Amino acid sequence: MKQYLEMCQYILDHGEDRDDRTGTGTRSVFGYQTRYDLREGFPLMTTKKMFLRPIAEELLWFIQGNTNIKYLVDRNVKIWNEWPYEIFKASKDYQGESLDEFVAKIKALPENDPFVIQYGELGPVYGRQWRNFNNEGIDQVAKLVDSLTHNPFSRRHIICAWNPAEVDKMALPPCHAFLQFYVSHDQKYLSCQLYQRSADTFLGVPFNIASYALFTAMLAQVCGYEAKEFVHTIGDAHIYKDHFDVVKEQISRVPLPLCQLKLNPEVKSIFDFKIEDIQIENYQSYGKLVGKVSV
Repeated sequence: MKQYLEMCQYILDHGEDRDDRTGTGTRSVFGYQTRYDLREGFPLMTTKKMFLRPIAEELLWFIQGNTNIKYLVDRNVKIWNEWPYEIFKASKDYQGESLDEFVAKIKALPENDPFVIQYGELGPVYGRQWRNFNNEGIDQVAKLVDSLTHNPFSRRHIICAWNPAEVDKMALPPCHAFLQFYVSHDQKYLSCQLYQRSADTFLGVPFNIASYALFTAMLAQVCGYEAKEFVHTIGDAHIYKDHFDVVKEQISRVPLPLCQLKLNPEVKSIFDFKIEDIQIENYQSYGKLVGKVSV
């Protein structure tokens, strides 16, 4: 994963300091690309401790077309909690509840409870656009599987999460916005390129790399290919100013050998994967590195 560390160093050395929406401030470069050969191992970061389960749970949530944090909260996945909480804090129903109290309430209530429906909802984010684009019944995931299977050399193997008609209704507009897939000339390998408009390089990017490498491997299995390459193209690649020290610590660490991804070979449909079908072997890493999320 030296490609990732080189990107971090490049941003620190060559980025420009900018104000940002969150008020934290960033150092940023525009336009950066890294490539990861998935045949060499699964690109789960080794220079800090990471966990595959929340990454996989979020991806399964996308594939379901789900847009309510209830699914994630019930599985103790915390990555989306801050955004609906900020919306809740601005509402007439807010009575000073902490983030933990808000999440505990979501978890304790059934999914059809009015509070969960209203305040757990993120709007038409990734899952909605993937499975029901623009609320018009357009299932991009199903169309992708069909085209990869029956028209492998198409240049239209695309999933787009950025929808200008609905972006203002989303709690957070899509950062990882545009996916394109590519089948090798011998119809053996499947590769993926992600265009990400905005990337929190320390907290978000390691998660994104693993998520879309996993998605590529899952699609490869159900469409009859092997996963080959994940190409990550970033628009605004930034490091938040309060992450500088922890990023420098991570850069000082020498990457360890990559782990291996193991998918249940019995799964034949992208919609049938469950968390127990997704495992890794031989994962080794340095200890955790912690940074604050800017919302």
